[in-house]
Parts: sequence; structure tokens; C-alpha cells
Amino acid sequence: MTFLRKMPAGLALLLLCGQLLALESDRKQALEVNADATEGTLGDGKAVLYGNVVIRQGSLLVRADTAEVEKVEGRVRRVILTGKPVHREQEIEEEGLVQADALKIEYVVATGIITLTGAATVIHPQYHVSGELLIYDMKLQHFQGNGGDGNGRIRIELDPEVVPDIDTRPDNEEKPSRESDPF
Repeated sequence: MTFLRKMPAGLALLLLCGQLLALESDRKQALEVNADATEGTLGDGKAVLYGNVVIRQGSLLVRADTAEVEKVEGRVRRVILTGKPVHREQEIEEEGLVQADALKIEYVVATGIITLTGAATVIHPQYHVSGELLIYDMKLQHFQGNGGDGNGRIRIELDPEVVPDIDTRPDNEEKPSRESDPF
């Protein structure tokens, strides 16, 4: 197995995984990138990791079949992970373990946009989102998605603690007491 340590392509993969929100202790850990094979350039151009790609740094874990990193003028431009599925997990500050799976995950550095395509799922301690396409803009912290539950619809589940207790009765209507509530 080819072992690549602190490779510039591996650093880009950290950005893909929301490194700004990661545990502080993760950033202090060594970055380990493992794959069956690699091909490409360490300068401008493309570098591809093939077969059983595993990226680890602290609580960060990424598993993919391939990882492609594109560099322009010495900077990472785009990272594309593919797999059946690509799996990524990491502990997030004050929130817990966040996991994501998709057939393809693409991160464009300049825009800060992460796109999960094909049976995409994000599991957060407070919510679970799945669809055929999920897009997250890291700069705006904006999320959008569509399709995927067999009906071409997105599916979102919220933890009951996240959903506010909404009383839809008019202000002048008396709320039932707990004693009279049979449920």
C-alpha cells in the first residue's frame, strides 16, 4: 500500500471535510493518506489516488475508491472523491460526530462549495438529510438539495429537541391543562 504523508493533495482533502469546524485536537494530529496506488504530479495538474483510499487525521476519517486533486498555480483548485460510497466522518466542535456518504463528493476551493451526488446522506446529531444531490456552501453556510427517496424528493429528519414546540391556537383560546390531555 502506498503511504503518502503530508502530501499537498491530502491537505486539500482536509478542507473538504470542514476543517474549520473540526475538533481543535484534530488539526494538531498527523495527516495520513493511504491508497493502493497513486499517479500524477505534485505540482500543477492532477494527482489521483486509487483503490482503498483512506485519509485520517484525529477524528477525521475519509474512505473512497478514488481521490482526484487538481492544482493550479501551486494551489488546490478542486478535489473529487468517488466510491461505493465515499464515506466521511469527523467530530465537530460542541456538536458530535457528523457523517456523510455519497457516490461522489466534489469540493471547489475558490467557491467553498461541496457537492454530494448519488445516494447522498448527511447524519448530524441534530438532523439527517438525504437526497440525490446535496450542496453546501461553506462561505454562506447555505444548504440545498433535491431528490432521492424514490419519489424524487429530499428527506430531512430533525431531532425532536431541535423542533420548537409551536402552539398554533389563537392567543385568546385557552390551552388545555396536562390533566385533561389524554395523551
